[in-house]
Amino acid sequence: MLKFLIEKEFKQIVRNAFLPRMIIMMPVMMMLVLPWAANQEVKDVRLSIVDNDHSVYSERLVNKIISSGYFKLTDVSASNPEAMRSIESGKADIILEIQDEFEKSLINEGAARVMISANSVNSTEGGLGLSYLSAILADYATELREEQGGQAVVTAVEVPSFGVMSQYKFNPHLDYKVFMVPALMVTLLTMLCGFLPALNIVGEKEAGTIEQINVTPVKKLVFVLAKLIPYWVIGFAVLTVAIGLGALVYGIYPVGNLLTIFLFATIYILVVSGMGLVISNYSDTMQQAMFVMFFFMMILLLMSGLFTPTTSMPEWAKTITVFNPLKYFIQVMRLVYLKGSTFFEMIPQFLALCGFALALNTWAVMSYRKSQ
Repeated sequence: MLKFLIEKEFKQIVRNAFLPRMIIMMPVMMMLVLPWAANQEVKDVRLSIVDNDHSVYSERLVNKIISSGYFKLTDVSASNPEAMRSIESGKADIILEIQDEFEKSLINEGAARVMISANSVNSTEGGLGLSYLSAILADYATELREEQGGQAVVTAVEVPSFGVMSQYKFNPHLDYKVFMVPALMVTLLTMLCGFLPALNIVGEKEAGTIEQINVTPVKKLVFVLAKLIPYWVIGFAVLTVAIGLGALVYGIYPVGNLLTIFLFATIYILVVSGMGLVISNYSDTMQQAMFVMFFFMMILLLMSGLFTPTTSMPEWAKTITVFNPLKYFIQVMRLVYLKGSTFFEMIPQFLALCGFALALNTWAVMSYRKSQ
Protein backbone atom coordinates (compact mmCIF):
# COMPACT_ATOMS: atom_id res chain seq x y z
CA MET A 1 0.00 0.00 0.00
CA LEU A 2 2.81 2.43 0.94
CA LYS A 3 4.53 1.81 -2.38
CA PHE A 4 1.45 2.83 -4.39
CA LEU A 5 0.83 5.92 -2.28
CA ILE A 6 4.42 7.07 -2.76
CA GLU A 7 4.10 6.44 -6.49
CA LYS A 8 0.92 8.58 -6.47
CA GLU A 9 2.75 11.44 -4.73
CA PHE A 10 5.59 11.44 -7.26
CA LYS A 11 3.15 11.37 -10.17
CA GLN A 12 1.29 14.34 -8.70
CA ILE A 13 4.55 16.28 -8.39
CA VAL A 14 5.64 15.47 -11.96
CA ARG A 15 2.23 16.31 -13.43
CA ASN A 16 2.23 19.71 -11.76
CA ALA A 17 3.40 22.34 -14.24
CA PHE A 18 5.03 24.53 -11.57
CA LEU A 19 6.57 22.31 -8.86
CA PRO A 20 9.30 20.55 -10.91
CA ARG A 21 10.54 23.90 -12.25
CA MET A 22 10.58 25.43 -8.78
CA ILE A 23 12.44 22.43 -7.31
CA ILE A 24 15.14 22.89 -9.97
CA MET A 25 15.32 26.68 -10.16
CA MET A 26 15.06 27.51 -6.46
CA PRO A 27 18.39 25.94 -5.40
CA VAL A 28 20.12 27.39 -8.45
CA MET A 29 18.87 30.92 -7.80
CA MET A 30 19.45 30.82 -4.05
CA MET A 31 22.99 29.52 -4.38
CA LEU A 32 23.96 31.88 -7.20
CA VAL A 33 22.32 35.09 -5.94
CA LEU A 34 21.86 35.08 -2.16
CA PRO A 35 25.51 34.52 -1.13
CA TRP A 36 26.32 37.86 -2.78
CA ALA A 37 23.26 39.63 -1.37
CA ALA A 38 23.33 38.17 2.17
CA ASN A 39 26.65 39.80 2.90
CA GLN A 40 27.43 41.90 5.98
CA GLU A 41 30.76 43.14 4.69
CA VAL A 42 30.76 46.94 4.47
CA LYS A 43 32.56 48.46 1.48
CA ASP A 44 32.41 51.73 -0.45
CA VAL A 45 31.63 53.76 2.67
CA ARG A 46 31.00 57.32 1.47
CA LEU A 47 33.66 59.57 2.96
CA SER A 48 33.70 63.32 3.51
CA ILE A 49 37.10 64.97 4.10
CA VAL A 50 37.69 68.21 5.98
CA ASP A 51 41.41 68.95 5.46
CA ASN A 52 42.39 71.98 7.52
CA ASP A 53 46.12 71.44 6.91
CA HIS A 54 46.46 70.85 3.12
CA SER A 55 49.95 69.42 3.63
CA VAL A 56 51.85 66.53 2.06
CA TYR A 57 51.18 64.38 5.13
CA SER A 58 47.43 65.02 5.13
CA GLU A 59 47.19 64.38 1.38
CA ARG A 60 49.10 61.13 1.83
CA LEU A 61 46.69 60.06 4.60
CA VAL A 62 43.66 60.76 2.39
CA ASN A 63 45.19 58.78 -0.49
CA LYS A 64 45.89 55.86 1.82
CA ILE A 65 42.28 55.81 3.01
CA ILE A 66 40.86 55.93 -0.52
CA SER A 67 43.22 53.24 -1.83
CA SER A 68 42.14 50.83 0.93
CA GLY A 69 39.04 49.90 -1.10
CA TYR A 70 36.67 50.38 1.81
CA PHE A 71 35.99 54.09 1.31
CA LYS A 72 34.76 56.20 -1.58
CA LEU A 73 35.48 59.93 -1.46
CA THR A 74 32.18 61.67 -2.20
CA ASP A 75 32.67 65.07 -0.55
CA VAL A 76 35.45 67.53 0.28
CA SER A 77 34.28 70.28 2.62
CA ALA A 78 35.93 73.39 3.98
CA SER A 79 34.47 73.05 7.50
CA ASN A 80 32.83 70.54 9.79
CA PRO A 81 29.34 72.13 9.61
CA GLU A 82 29.50 71.95 5.83
CA ALA A 83 30.52 68.28 6.01
CA MET A 84 27.64 67.59 8.43
CA ARG A 85 25.24 68.88 5.82
CA SER A 86 26.58 66.28 3.38
CA ILE A 87 25.75 63.56 5.93
CA GLU A 88 22.28 64.97 6.49
CA SER A 89 21.64 65.02 2.73
CA GLY A 90 22.82 61.41 2.37
CA LYS A 91 25.90 62.32 0.35
CA ALA A 92 28.38 60.97 2.95
CA ASP A 93 28.41 58.34 5.70
CA ILE A 94 31.49 59.34 7.67
CA ILE A 95 33.57 62.50 8.14
CA LEU A 96 37.32 62.69 8.67
CA GLU A 97 38.46 66.10 9.88
CA ILE A 98 42.21 66.74 9.86
CA GLN A 99 43.39 69.40 12.31
CA ASP A 100 45.35 72.56 11.55
CA GLU A 101 49.13 72.12 11.52
CA PHE A 102 48.71 68.35 11.18
CA GLU A 103 52.10 67.90 9.52
CA LYS A 104 53.86 70.28 11.94
CA SER A 105 52.46 68.43 14.98
CA LEU A 106 53.62 65.10 13.62
CA ILE A 107 57.15 66.32 12.96
CA ASN A 108 57.64 68.38 16.12
CA GLU A 109 55.54 66.56 18.73
CA GLY A 110 55.31 63.06 17.25
CA ALA A 111 51.51 63.06 17.58
CA ALA A 112 48.53 64.62 15.81
CA ARG A 113 44.78 64.53 16.21
CA VAL A 114 41.98 63.90 13.77
CA MET A 115 38.22 63.77 14.36
CA ILE A 116 35.95 61.06 12.98
CA SER A 117 32.18 61.58 12.82
CA ALA A 118 30.14 58.58 11.69
CA ASN A 119 26.49 58.41 10.67
CA SER A 120 25.08 55.65 12.89
CA VAL A 121 21.53 55.49 11.53
CA ASN A 122 22.80 52.19 10.16
CA SER A 123 24.74 51.10 13.23
CA THR A 124 26.54 48.28 11.44
CA GLU A 125 27.83 50.51 8.65
CA GLY A 126 28.71 53.32 11.07
CA GLY A 127 30.53 51.04 13.50
CA LEU A 128 32.47 49.13 10.87
CA GLY A 129 33.32 52.32 8.97
CA LEU A 130 34.72 53.82 12.16
CA SER A 131 36.66 50.63 12.86
CA TYR A 132 38.12 50.52 9.33
CA LEU A 133 39.14 54.18 9.47
CA SER A 134 40.76 53.80 12.90
CA ALA A 135 42.74 50.81 11.66
CA ILE A 136 43.98 52.77 8.63
CA LEU A 137 45.04 55.66 10.88
CA ALA A 138 46.95 53.27 13.12
CA ASP A 139 48.66 51.73 10.09
CA TYR A 140 49.54 55.20 8.78
CA ALA A 141 51.13 56.08 12.13
CA THR A 142 53.16 52.87 11.99
CA GLU A 143 54.43 53.76 8.51
CA LEU A 144 55.56 57.19 9.70
CA ARG A 145 57.34 55.70 12.71
CA GLU A 146 59.20 53.24 10.51
CA GLU A 147 60.21 55.95 8.03
CA GLN A 148 61.30 58.52 10.58
CA GLY A 149 62.37 56.32 13.47
CA GLY A 150 60.31 58.58 15.72
CA GLN A 151 57.08 58.29 17.68
CA ALA A 152 54.55 59.70 15.24
CA VAL A 153 51.02 58.84 16.29
CA VAL A 154 47.88 59.66 14.29
CA THR A 155 44.74 58.93 16.27
CA ALA A 156 41.41 60.39 17.19
CA VAL A 157 42.39 60.17 20.87
CA GLU A 158 45.90 59.93 22.27
CA VAL A 159 46.34 56.36 23.52
CA PRO A 160 49.37 54.07 23.96
CA SER A 161 50.41 52.42 20.71
CA PHE A 162 51.02 48.68 20.37
CA GLY A 163 51.11 46.08 17.61
CA VAL A 164 48.60 43.29 17.07
CA MET A 165 49.21 40.13 15.04
CA SER A 166 45.83 38.63 14.03
CA GLN A 167 45.31 34.97 13.20
CA TYR A 168 41.88 34.05 11.84
CA LYS A 169 40.99 30.41 12.44
CA PHE A 170 38.77 28.39 10.07
CA ASN A 171 38.07 31.39 7.77
CA PRO A 172 41.51 32.99 7.32
CA HIS A 173 40.46 35.36 4.52
CA LEU A 174 37.32 36.54 6.38
CA ASP A 175 35.21 35.65 3.35
CA TYR A 176 31.60 36.12 4.40
CA LYS A 177 30.38 33.67 1.74
CA VAL A 178 32.17 30.82 3.54
CA PHE A 179 30.03 31.63 6.58
CA MET A 180 26.75 32.15 4.71
CA VAL A 181 26.68 29.44 2.02
CA PRO A 182 26.27 26.48 4.45
CA ALA A 183 23.48 28.34 6.29
CA LEU A 184 21.73 29.19 3.02
CA MET A 185 21.64 25.47 2.20
CA VAL A 186 19.66 24.96 5.42
CA THR A 187 17.32 27.80 4.43
CA LEU A 188 16.81 26.19 1.02
CA LEU A 189 15.86 22.83 2.57
CA THR A 190 13.55 24.57 5.01
CA MET A 191 11.71 26.46 2.28
CA LEU A 192 11.25 23.51 -0.08
CA CYS A 193 10.69 20.68 2.40
CA GLY A 194 8.53 22.84 4.64
CA PHE A 195 6.27 24.70 2.23
CA LEU A 196 5.59 21.85 -0.21
CA PRO A 197 4.25 19.38 2.41
CA ALA A 198 2.28 22.24 4.00
CA LEU A 199 0.45 22.75 0.71
CA ASN A 200 0.09 19.06 -0.11
CA ILE A 201 -2.79 17.86 2.05
CA VAL A 202 -4.55 21.22 1.75
CA GLY A 203 -4.33 20.94 -2.03
CA GLU A 204 -6.03 17.54 -1.87
CA LYS A 205 -8.70 19.00 0.41
CA GLU A 206 -9.46 21.74 -2.09
CA ALA A 207 -9.42 19.31 -5.03
CA GLY A 208 -11.65 16.85 -3.18
CA THR A 209 -9.27 13.89 -3.68
CA ILE A 210 -8.71 13.59 0.08
CA GLU A 211 -12.19 12.09 0.36
CA GLN A 212 -11.10 9.13 -1.77
CA ILE A 213 -8.25 8.45 0.66
CA ASN A 214 -10.55 8.71 3.67
CA VAL A 215 -12.78 5.87 2.48
CA THR A 216 -9.83 3.50 1.97
CA PRO A 217 -8.38 1.25 4.74
CA VAL A 218 -5.07 3.21 4.63
CA LYS A 219 -3.83 3.86 8.15
CA LYS A 220 -2.93 7.38 9.21
CA LEU A 221 0.73 6.46 9.79
CA VAL A 222 1.06 5.00 6.28
CA PHE A 223 -0.65 8.05 4.80
CA VAL A 224 1.72 10.49 6.55
CA LEU A 225 4.78 8.41 5.58
CA ALA A 226 3.64 8.51 1.95
CA LYS A 227 3.57 12.30 2.21
CA LEU A 228 6.99 12.54 3.93
CA ILE A 229 9.12 10.17 1.85
CA PRO A 230 8.85 12.01 -1.53
CA TYR A 231 9.97 15.29 0.03
CA TRP A 232 12.70 13.45 1.89
CA VAL A 233 14.03 12.28 -1.51
CA ILE A 234 13.59 15.75 -3.03
CA GLY A 235 15.43 17.29 -0.07
CA PHE A 236 18.41 15.01 -0.61
CA ALA A 237 18.52 15.86 -4.31
CA VAL A 238 18.29 19.61 -3.61
CA LEU A 239 21.01 19.43 -0.93
CA THR A 240 23.29 17.57 -3.34
CA VAL A 241 22.77 20.24 -5.99
CA ALA A 242 23.43 23.01 -3.45
CA ILE A 243 26.65 21.38 -2.23
CA GLY A 244 27.79 20.96 -5.83
CA LEU A 245 27.06 24.61 -6.66
CA GLY A 246 28.87 25.75 -3.52
CA ALA A 247 31.95 23.83 -4.62
CA LEU A 248 31.84 24.78 -8.31
CA VAL A 249 30.88 28.45 -8.03
CA TYR A 250 32.50 29.51 -4.74
CA GLY A 251 35.12 26.83 -4.18
CA ILE A 252 33.60 26.04 -0.76
CA TYR A 253 34.06 22.43 0.29
CA PRO A 254 33.17 20.84 3.65
CA VAL A 255 36.28 20.34 5.79
CA GLY A 256 34.53 17.49 7.58
CA ASN A 257 32.87 14.34 6.33
CA LEU A 258 30.14 14.81 3.73
CA LEU A 259 28.28 11.79 5.10
CA THR A 260 27.84 13.62 8.40
CA ILE A 261 25.95 16.38 6.59
CA PHE A 262 23.64 13.88 4.89
CA LEU A 263 23.05 12.04 8.16
CA PHE A 264 21.87 15.22 9.86
CA ALA A 265 19.94 16.23 6.73
CA THR A 266 18.04 12.93 6.93
CA ILE A 267 16.65 13.94 10.31
CA TYR A 268 16.23 17.63 9.52
CA ILE A 269 14.13 17.04 6.39
CA LEU A 270 11.77 14.93 8.47
CA VAL A 271 11.56 17.79 10.98
CA VAL A 272 10.53 20.52 8.52
CA SER A 273 8.33 18.17 6.47
CA GLY A 274 6.56 17.09 9.66
CA MET A 275 6.01 20.73 10.59
CA GLY A 276 4.55 21.37 7.14
CA LEU A 277 2.18 18.42 7.47
CA VAL A 278 1.00 19.60 10.91
CA ILE A 279 0.16 23.02 9.46
CA SER A 280 -1.53 21.35 6.49
CA ASN A 281 -3.71 19.22 8.79
CA TYR A 282 -5.05 22.31 10.56
CA SER A 283 -5.55 24.42 7.41
CA ASP A 284 -8.61 24.43 5.21
CA THR A 285 -7.23 26.37 2.24
CA MET A 286 -3.85 26.73 0.56
CA GLN A 287 -3.85 30.45 1.30
CA GLN A 288 -4.29 29.78 5.00
CA ALA A 289 -1.50 27.18 5.00
CA MET A 290 0.88 29.55 3.19
CA PHE A 291 0.27 32.40 5.63
CA VAL A 292 0.74 30.18 8.69
CA MET A 293 3.88 28.59 7.25
CA PHE A 294 5.30 31.99 6.29
CA PHE A 295 4.62 33.29 9.81
CA PHE A 296 6.59 30.47 11.42
CA MET A 297 9.29 30.58 8.75
CA MET A 298 10.05 34.24 9.37
CA ILE A 299 10.45 33.68 13.11
CA LEU A 300 12.53 30.53 12.69
CA LEU A 301 14.89 32.12 10.14
CA LEU A 302 15.45 35.35 12.05
CA MET A 303 16.09 33.51 15.33
CA SER A 304 18.25 30.73 13.90
CA GLY A 305 21.61 32.49 13.87
CA LEU A 306 21.50 32.85 10.08
CA PHE A 307 22.62 36.50 10.17
CA THR A 308 23.28 37.28 13.83
CA PRO A 309 24.66 34.89 16.49
CA THR A 310 22.10 33.57 18.95
CA THR A 311 24.58 34.15 21.78
CA SER A 312 24.20 37.92 21.36
CA MET A 313 20.41 37.79 21.78
CA PRO A 314 18.69 38.67 25.09
CA GLU A 315 17.99 35.83 27.51
CA TRP A 316 14.30 35.53 26.62
CA ALA A 317 15.23 35.20 22.92
CA LYS A 318 17.88 32.57 23.72
CA THR A 319 15.17 30.53 25.45
CA ILE A 320 13.03 30.66 22.30
CA THR A 321 15.95 29.56 20.09
CA VAL A 322 16.17 26.33 22.10
CA PHE A 323 12.95 25.28 20.33
CA ASN A 324 14.18 26.31 16.87
CA PRO A 325 15.33 23.31 14.77
CA LEU A 326 16.96 25.60 12.18
CA LYS A 327 19.48 26.76 14.75
CA TYR A 328 20.80 23.25 15.30
CA PHE A 329 21.18 22.32 11.64
CA ILE A 330 22.79 25.67 10.79
CA GLN A 331 25.28 25.01 13.59
CA VAL A 332 25.95 21.54 12.15
CA MET A 333 26.52 22.83 8.61
CA ARG A 334 28.92 25.56 9.72
CA LEU A 335 30.79 23.24 12.07
CA VAL A 336 31.28 20.60 9.36
CA TYR A 337 32.08 23.09 6.60
CA LEU A 338 34.40 25.41 8.52
CA LYS A 339 35.83 23.36 11.41
CA GLY A 340 35.51 19.78 10.15
CA SER A 341 33.65 18.67 13.28
CA THR A 342 32.80 14.98 13.64
CA PHE A 343 29.47 13.40 14.51
CA PHE A 344 30.48 12.78 18.14
CA GLU A 345 31.21 16.49 18.59
CA MET A 346 27.65 17.34 17.50
CA ILE A 347 25.64 14.78 19.48
CA PRO A 348 23.62 17.52 21.29
CA GLN A 349 22.45 18.87 17.91
CA PHE A 350 21.65 15.34 16.71
CA LEU A 351 19.56 14.53 19.79
CA ALA A 352 17.71 17.86 19.50
CA LEU A 353 16.83 17.23 15.84
CA CYS A 354 15.72 13.67 16.62
CA GLY A 355 13.44 15.03 19.34
CA PHE A 356 11.91 17.56 16.94
CA ALA A 357 11.43 14.89 14.24
CA LEU A 358 9.71 12.49 16.64
CA ALA A 359 7.46 15.16 18.17
CA LEU A 360 6.38 16.87 14.93
CA ASN A 361 5.76 13.69 12.94
CA THR A 362 3.84 12.12 15.83
CA TRP A 363 1.77 15.30 15.94
CA ALA A 364 1.23 15.07 12.17
CA VAL A 365 -0.09 11.50 12.48
CA MET A 366 -2.31 12.28 15.47
CA SER A 367 -3.72 15.51 14.01
CA TYR A 368 -4.68 14.01 10.65
CA ARG A 369 -8.42 13.45 10.75
CA LYS A 370 -9.27 10.63 8.42
CA SER A 371 -12.99 11.33 8.59
CA GLN A 372 -13.29 14.82 7.11
